[in-house]
Amino acid sequence: MQQLLRISRAIDRLNTWIGQLTYGLVLIMVIVGVWNVIATNLGRFFGQSLTSNAFLEIQWYLFAIIFLLGAPYTLLQNGHVRVDIFYKDWSRKRKAWVDFLGALLLLLPFSLLGIYFSYGTVINSWKILEMSPDPSGLPRYPIKSMIIVCFILLILQGISEAIKNWAIIQERDRITRE
Repeated sequence: MQQLLRISRAIDRLNTWIGQLTYGLVLIMVIVGVWNVIATNLGRFFGQSLTSNAFLEIQWYLFAIIFLLGAPYTLLQNGHVRVDIFYKDWSRKRKAWVDFLGALLLLLPFSLLGIYFSYGTVINSWKILEMSPDPSGLPRYPIKSMIIVCFILLILQGISEAIKNWAIIQERDRITRE
């Protein structure tokens, strides 16, 4: 169990690092968004375009990256929305059972299906080096790859959560807190 918990902690560190990186991306996205608004309005005033489709797409790409890379971090922080009418009153061990089974029976299969169904689209996008159809648009293939990255990170975090919950189920609470 100690080795599994070490693996869990390594996965948690990875997703914490990536989650903290997304905090910085939020600031960049907001700055790009503010620029897009100011440049569009100033451009109308001066009769010239001061922004481009690339800036609009950068904002959209940043939002997608924040959402996709933030999902595993949110799972780590137990921040996903849940209907906890019953859950909130359950014992720690019962919650661990629900979370353990949820990770194994719902999260992991869903993430594997997500990879399976998006893989072909991502590979085709890379094969043709897909570009945005808009003038001065950006490449689409890198952002599409983030879908698979998200699901891989969700699988890893699901494994980490399953390990931690299994330790609770096995009543090794002391181990999970170390």
